Amino acid sequence: VQLVESGGGLVQPGGSLRLSCAASGFTLTNYVMRWYRQAPGKERELVATINPGGSSTYYADSLKERFTISRDNARKQVYLQMVSLKPEDTAVYYCNARRTTYGYEYWGQGTQVTVSS
Repeated sequence: VQLVESGGGLVQPGGSLRLSCAASGFTLTNYVMRWYRQAPGKERELVATINPGGSSTYYADSLKERFTISRDNARKQVYLQMVSLKPEDTAVYYCNARRTTYGYEYWGQGTQVTVSS
C-alpha cells in the first residue's frame, strides 16, 4: 500500500499549486480521501475531504474559497488545487486514505509547500 504525494514546492504569495496523491496497493474507490497539512510547530490539520465517488467534498472553513479537492479513481489519483496561496499556507501536505468500517487508514510521506517571496 502506498500513497505518494507530489507537486509541492516554493511559490510566491498569490501563486497556485496542484498537489497530486498517487494511490497503489488498495482499491481507491472504497476509501474516503483527505488532505491534511502540518506547519512547523503546529498540529496537523484537516484541509479537505472527498467521498469515494467524488460527489461530496468538505473543506476547512478558512480554505474553501481557495482550495479544491478532486479525485480520478480510474487513474488512482487525488488532487488538491490551491490558488491565491498565502505565507500561512506553508506546511507539509499529507494525503490520507480511510475506510472507517474496516479500520483501514493510510498516510503518504508528505510534500512540502512553501509560500514565500
